[in-house]
Amino acid sequence: MAAEDQPDPDAPAGGADVSAKLFGTWDLVEIEYADPSTERYITVSPVAHTAGRHASKQFKKSEISIVERFINRLMQTEENTGKKQQSLNYVRDAFDIINERTEDNPIQVLVTAVENAAPREETVRLKYGGISVPKAVDVAPQRRVDQALKFLAEGVYNDSFKTTTDVDEAIARQLIGAANYDVQTYAVSQKEEKERVAAAAR
Repeated sequence: MAAEDQPDPDAPAGGADVSAKLFGTWDLVEIEYADPSTERYITVSPVAHTAGRHASKQFKKSEISIVERFINRLMQTEENTGKKQQSLNYVRDAFDIINERTEDNPIQVLVTAVENAAPREETVRLKYGGISVPKAVDVAPQRRVDQALKFLAEGVYNDSFKTTTDVDEAIARQLIGAANYDVQTYAVSQKEEKERVAAAAR
């Protein structure tokens, strides 16, 4: 293969065109990453619906846009299963709310929220002669991103289900809170709890 035919190592995963805009509004350039360990697992792209083309390929989920992965996480409850268009509309509206309140690119807010909600330590249970003992372990970068998305989606669900809070408002509130490292936010509180339990099990 000629040198000019080789892929650019700095190009975004999945061959995404960063000149395009997410939802036709939000720029994908100049997204800053504060955590180098999770940077390669947080992909930003203008595609918000890949139709599950990576579903059967191991570790390929990291090439899917972090926005789409968050949307998919929002669907993982009994009430919202399969309602992707509805979830996508909620996130689009929530991004408008985030931009109004923070004047920041909502994609940057989401990336920062994921980084802040990603636990660095957790516990596993080891058996010693029939006795189960908790042991603190470091969390793999890809699992850190998975856990952060899970906590953010659970926070949205708890904030909006059977309450008067609109879903887009709940999404905006959770993402802004996590991006600001507000320990009152569900995702950040869950991360802190996991790390506290792990610290006690060292």
